[in-house]
Amino acid sequence: MISSNDFRTGTTIELDGQVWRVVEFLHVKPGKGSAFVRTKLKGVQSGNVVEKTFRAGETMPQALLEKSTLQHTYMEGDDYVFMDMASYEETRLTAKQIGDGRKYLKEGMEVSVVSWNGKPLEVELPNSVVLEVTQTDPGVKGDTATGGTKPAIVETGAQVMVPLFITIGEKIKVDTRTDSYLGRES
Repeated sequence: MISSNDFRTGTTIELDGQVWRVVEFLHVKPGKGSAFVRTKLKGVQSGNVVEKTFRAGETMPQALLEKSTLQHTYMEGDDYVFMDMASYEETRLTAKQIGDGRKYLKEGMEVSVVSWNGKPLEVELPNSVVLEVTQTDPGVKGDTATGGTKPAIVETGAQVMVPLFITIGEKIKVDTRTDSYLGRES
């Protein structure tokens, strides 16, 4: 159990049979009446955001999430198949469960899978990945590092804005949280 006084950004709670993550919280102590906690909660499974108010000191069950490192081995139909490298157990996740991060997912990549009560909820990709550029406009003489950007398609099919001097076949580092170019990789 967790008290509403102990809410912090990222805390997970169980409410109405679902897992919710605290996105924002504010302790309010009005001049008249009792204190309360105003929160903004995001549903881990659904992605819905709701605003909810709790009495100060009100307790509710804390969602205990398990995080395991799994390796993406292959795709079968619309399912992504992951393997636990310690027990060689397979886990199948749908594209909806993985979310937008699937555009950076490639075979052999290790990711963290967050699960609750044995059910996988979400996939956490590494903060940055190294991918090869497969399609982009050719660079021209005079292109500089500070000159501007152009779209490039990487090996997983994701589109990233890169500097003008990047060419096809180069490996680049991409931030998976912001979809931004971080630099070249050798």
